Amino acid sequence: MNTELPQDIIDFAAVAAKRLQRLGGPAAALRAETDDGVRQAANDALRDLGALELDVREEPDDLLAAAVLCRAAGAAALPYPLVEELLAVDGARLALVDPQAPRIDHGDLPGRWLAADLDGNRYDAQPAARTAAKLGPFLVPATLSGPHGAVAAADVSLHLVLGSWRILGAVRQSLHIVTEHVLARIQFGKPLADFQAVRFAVADASVAVRGLEELAKFTLSRTNVVPKSAYSADALVLRLKAADTARQVLRTAHQLLGALGFCDESDVSVLDRHTQPLIRLPLSAEALSLRLISDVRDGQLETLFNGPIPA
Repeated sequence: MNTELPQDIIDFAAVAAKRLQRLGGPAAALRAETDDGVRQAANDALRDLGALELDVREEPDDLLAAAVLCRAAGAAALPYPLVEELLAVDGARLALVDPQAPRIDHGDLPGRWLAADLDGNRYDAQPAARTAAKLGPFLVPATLSGPHGAVAAADVSLHLVLGSWRILGAVRQSLHIVTEHVLARIQFGKPLADFQAVRFAVADASVAVRGLEELAKFTLSRTNVVPKSAYSADALVLRLKAADTARQVLRTAHQLLGALGFCDESDVSVLDRHTQPLIRLPLSAEALSLRLISDVRDGQLETLFNGPIPA
């Protein structure tokens, strides 16, 4: 099976990566923690790429372009709520939240916000001020109105999927950084990459990232193929896999970089801190797994043993 993306999408991905890296990559994201001008520059870069004109709900090619753009944003730790703007509703950014503890990444930016939980319940959101947390430095608590109306199930699923593509970009970049490090770092007279344990760790991380990338492409390809009720299970599985892969790859990166991996002089530190909201929100991995139980039982989750499972 050929899983290559169309050539025009590959070309757009290259242009997007180059433009976002020109912004400054993770170093720019670090500056953005104290300089809001960087986030405005990020918005300008997205406008240059035509990102905010993409119709991800109706145009399959635009959805592909949005996915690779989110991947590039993840690799650059782009300090901007890209997914939330791609899925804006009537000019209001759409955030996925846990109503029990609502928090919105970049919620302090000017503009209106709508929030939705994974069941599609819609809320008006009033973000508070930033807390300057180390993990998720742009994450802000929010106050929600009572639920009123609903957000389309397809929007919730696309939010999970595009967020997973951002995680994919971050873990691919982290793997690239650590691979370059073990090739260059000399220990006991030879590169770290010559040690078998290091090779195994990098190989395991590489397989995990490649698996996530193939699942991300597969999930995207099913957007208009399966019923929307079944696609929500696909989106949950992808987000669960993305969060699990991120934990594995970032753990490996920190182990192989040593103390450097926990210092902001290393891009891995910035990538990790800025990706934590996507890894942890709107729900934990355990909560996402529990939500899949009903989909497995009624056959909505496609597996090798597909079909309804007796209760």
